[in-house]
Amino acid sequence: MKNICFYFQVHQPFRLKTFRFFDIGSGKTYFDEHNNHAIMRKVADKCYLPANAVLLDLIKKHGQRFKVSFSISGMALDQFEKYAPDVLESFQRLAATGCVEFLAETNSHSLAVLKSEKEFSDQVKEHSAKIKKFFGQTPQVFRNTELVYSNSIGKTVSEMGFKGMLAEGADHILHWRSPNFLYYNPTEPKLKLLLKNYRLSDDIAFRFSQNSWNGFPLTADKYVHWLNQLPHQDEIVNLFMDYETFGEHQWKETGIFEFMKALPEKVFNTTKFNFITPSEAIETLQPIAMMHAPNPVSWADMERDLSAWLGNDLQQDAFDSLYRLEEKIKLIDDEAILRDWKYLQTSDHFYYMCTKFFSDGDVHKYFNHYNTPYDAFINYMNVLSDFEDRVNNYFEMESNLAKILDIKEKGKMELIKAKEEVFSKN
Repeated sequence: MKNICFYFQVHQPFRLKTFRFFDIGSGKTYFDEHNNHAIMRKVADKCYLPANAVLLDLIKKHGQRFKVSFSISGMALDQFEKYAPDVLESFQRLAATGCVEFLAETNSHSLAVLKSEKEFSDQVKEHSAKIKKFFGQTPQVFRNTELVYSNSIGKTVSEMGFKGMLAEGADHILHWRSPNFLYYNPTEPKLKLLLKNYRLSDDIAFRFSQNSWNGFPLTADKYVHWLNQLPHQDEIVNLFMDYETFGEHQWKETGIFEFMKALPEKVFNTTKFNFITPSEAIETLQPIAMMHAPNPVSWADMERDLSAWLGNDLQQDAFDSLYRLEEKIKLIDDEAILRDWKYLQTSDHFYYMCTKFFSDGDVHKYFNHYNTPYDAFINYMNVLSDFEDRVNNYFEMESNLAKILDIKEKGKMELIKAKEEVFSKN
């Protein structure tokens, strides 16, 4: 029996207001409440609610035979609570079926793993706690922000207790091998890797309504025919995509919902494929080889690297400036500052600064509400300058000194306790 693993990424960033140089120090808030609310409601009505209804109907129709998985960013969960509780409830109804798995990721949908293992670990724990709270599941499989993966990142994730991780089936990593198998991390063999079949995923996510594409129009019959043409030894096809594919990136009028409604029955009637969750794949399949990724790979663009977020001086300057504040942030006990710290780490802010205008330029423009990458950079750095002033002002307030010293002392005690536990085990 062959397997299909459907995984959907659900994410919405907290977008920034226009923040000018003269707004620094003014007390102006950073995030565009009106715009974020409006976009969430628009996407909820066009995508989340109707797509969840389709999946729930498919599960009711096919029972345990049809399964999917989600990674919902902490930023999206926060917005569901704030702007769209009906969407959160619809995901909870899916969770109650037992046919839907929820994965872990960084709470802030951040690239923290590239800068700070401590910040990365804290965010993953925070996100896992949210998944447990909202959906009653303790995640066993991890999906890093933007599918960013490398050998060392996989090692860190394994040490945190995860059994599996999702990654891009990038050609320059796989070479002649197929993504349609389970792989493992070379330094932590117990961490199993599910690799995205980007061609078959992108046929749905990006090319579905592209009338210049030679596969247009894409129907369930045609797609199942392609699945049946895969080599007989292939074991799993990982179809990973943004959930906003349904109704938002591909509008309802394209027939995307009808395609999804028809697909499972076509699969069951005319193929040897079975639907499976990431955890089930890890439990039932044997990895065929290690996947060696010495440098980070991602889902993005032709390069499948970090260049969409950190490929130019603007992005790197903003990224470095943000994480230079981490040491101070760890000593702060202020809910508003800590919330803004989380929201400013979201990878989208750096994506908006991308200056790739060639082969992948259209994709970047679609997801970017700024007129130019330079506008995105200037706006973000103005916000960050204001944020840094707030952080510094916190330390200058005499009333906060006792809190800071107390946090430092607690940190020392936790370190001593951790060392004692290590020694006792040995």
